[in-house]
Amino acid sequence: MEEIVIGYKKDGIVYDTQSAQNLGEDGEKIYFDNSPEALDIIRHSTAHLMAQAIKGLYPDAKFFVGPNVEDGFYYDFKTSEKISDADLKKIEKKMKELVKKKFDIQKNSYTKDEINQKFADDELKQAVLSRIEDDTLTTYKQGDFEDLCRGPHVPNTKLLHNFKLTKIAGAYLGGDEKNEMLTRIYGTAFADKESLKDYLQMIEEAKKRDHRKLGNDLKLFTFDESIGAGLPLWLPNGARLRSKLEYLLYKAHRKRGYQPVRGPELLKSEAWKISGHYQNYGENMYFTKINEGDDENPKVVEYGIKPMNCVGHIKIYQSELRSYRDLPLKFFEYGVVHRHEMSGALHGLFRVREFTQDDAHIYCTTSQIKENVLEVLGFVDDIMKSFDFEYELEISTKPEKAIGSDEIWESATQGLKDALDGSGLEYGIDEGGGAFYGPKIDIKIKDSLKRKWQCGTIQVDFNLPERFLLEYTNENNEKSQPVMIHRAILGSFERFIGILIEHTAGELPFFIAPTQVIIVPIADSHLEYAKKIADDLVFMEIDCEISSKNESLNKRIRTAEKQRVPMILVLGDEEVKNQTVALRDRRKREQHNMKRDDFYKLIKEKMDEVHF
Repeated sequence: MEEIVIGYKKDGIVYDTQSAQNLGEDGEKIYFDNSPEALDIIRHSTAHLMAQAIKGLYPDAKFFVGPNVEDGFYYDFKTSEKISDADLKKIEKKMKELVKKKFDIQKNSYTKDEINQKFADDELKQAVLSRIEDDTLTTYKQGDFEDLCRGPHVPNTKLLHNFKLTKIAGAYLGGDEKNEMLTRIYGTAFADKESLKDYLQMIEEAKKRDHRKLGNDLKLFTFDESIGAGLPLWLPNGARLRSKLEYLLYKAHRKRGYQPVRGPELLKSEAWKISGHYQNYGENMYFTKINEGDDENPKVVEYGIKPMNCVGHIKIYQSELRSYRDLPLKFFEYGVVHRHEMSGALHGLFRVREFTQDDAHIYCTTSQIKENVLEVLGFVDDIMKSFDFEYELEISTKPEKAIGSDEIWESATQGLKDALDGSGLEYGIDEGGGAFYGPKIDIKIKDSLKRKWQCGTIQVDFNLPERFLLEYTNENNEKSQPVMIHRAILGSFERFIGILIEHTAGELPFFIAPTQVIIVPIADSHLEYAKKIADDLVFMEIDCEISSKNESLNKRIRTAEKQRVPMILVLGDEEVKNQTVALRDRRKREQHNMKRDDFYKLIKEKMDEVHF
C-alpha cells in the first residue's frame, strides 16, 4: 500500500503539506497512519468534515471552535433546530457523502480586517476573533465550507473514511456559564478501519464498566441534586470500601515516618493571598464573609474554603521552632477540599466539587530533595502494584501563571529531574503544566482498557516556604529556609475509587471489597455453623454477611454474585459434619471444598496481598 504523506514535523512544529510547501519547510515526514501527529491531523480534518455536514443539513448553523481532544475531537456550534443523539447517524451519513466527493482542502490567508468582514454576521466567529491578536489569519476551505482555523489538515477529504460520532452534549460559549449554551458533538477518527473498530469496542467495554452505573448497582455512592451537584454521598458499602483504603494507607504512612495532622477547612483570605492562591487560583475557590466584631463595631473578614491543604500544614510547621535534626518532617492528612467546578465539567467521582486528598507535605533541606522524592516514588510503586496498575511519570514545568523567580523554578525542576534520573525511571516533559507555585511529577496510571488517568503528583516548592518565611536552625545555629515537597499518591479518594471500579469492572481486590464473604446456609439447620464462621471472620476484621432469606439456594447465590462479592461459602450437611466450606472464589472463577481452618489461612493470605 502506498504511504501517503500528510505533513511534516520540524523543531517540534507540525505542518500540513500545503503549509510546508508555502513556507518552504521540510522535516520528518508524517504519514497517513495512527501515529500521534498523524491522528491529530486526521481528527482535526474530520472535525471540519463534521462541521461541513452539519452546515449542509442545518443551513443556519454557526460554529465556534472544533479542537482535537484526547482520543478524538469536538465542535461547538448552534442552530435553530434541536439536535439529539438520534441525529448523529444522519450527520455521519452526510459526512460519508462528502468524503466521496473528494474535496481538496485549501488553506487561505487573510488580514484581520478581511476576516472580520468575511464573518461580520457570525457572532460566534466574532467571539473567536476577539481572542486572537494575530494580524494574519488563515481559513481552510473544502467545497462550499470554509472555517477559521490554524490547521493542520489532510490534503483531501477522500482520506477521511474511518470516523465515528460518539456523543452530543451542551457546552457554554467559551466555557463560561454566564454565556449561551451551544451544542457540542464529539467524535473520533483513525487512519484505518481496524483501529476504529478496536477503539469502539473499548468504548463499549468502558460503558459496561462506567463507575457511575456500577456505583449504583453495587450501592457504593449516590448524588442528590437537592443538596447540590458534584457532592457525593457515600452509602454503607462505599463507606466500608473507602474506610478500608484509608486504614491501609494510614498504616503505610506511619511505617514511612509520616505524622498525621489536621488543618481547618476554612482559612482567612489573607492566608490565601500570602500563598498566592487568591490571585492565581481564586476563580476555583469558594469565599464567604464573617462578622468578627459586633453590631456597634462590625469587623467583616473574608474567609476562603480550602482548595488545597498546604497552607494549614505550613501553619502546623510554624507552630514550633524547627531544627535541622527534625528534617525531613513529614505531615499527612486526608484533607477534605472544595473547588468550584462548572456544572458541565462534573462527572461522577472523576470531577466533583468536594473531595478528599491523600495529601502530604515533606519539609526538608535542599540536599534531601532527591532522597525524599525517591522515597515517594517507591511508595507510589508499592501502591500501584497492589492494585495492578501500570503507570507513567511526567515532569510538568513552569506555567504562564506562576509565582517565584525563574531561578527558583529552574532549581526546583532540576531537583525533580535529578531524582528521576537517579532512579533510572523513564519520564516525559509537559511544558507549562506545573502548579502555579512549583514544578511537579505527575503520576498517570493506565487501567485495564489502556486508558491513562492523571492521579497523584509530587511537587517541589521553594516559593511557599519563602512567602510564609518558613525556617529551621541549621548545623551552624543559623536560620535556613526548608524546601516543601507537596505529595499525593492517589490524588483523591473519589477519583481513585472511580478509576479502580472501572479498572476492575467492580471486581474490587479482596482486601478493600465492601463485603468480602457471603455465607449461604442451604437450610436453617446449617445456620448455626454459618454464624460460627461469621463470628470468626468478624474477629479477623473481614466484612461478611449471612444470606438466609426464604429464597432458593440458586437465587441467593446469584444475588451474591451480582454484588461482586469475592468469596461465597455454601454450607450444607457435609460442610457442617466435616467442618469444611464449599468455596466459590469469584475472582479466580473456581469452586472447591476445603477445611475451615485452611479457608481462614487463605483469607489471611488475601489480606496480605497489600504491598504498601
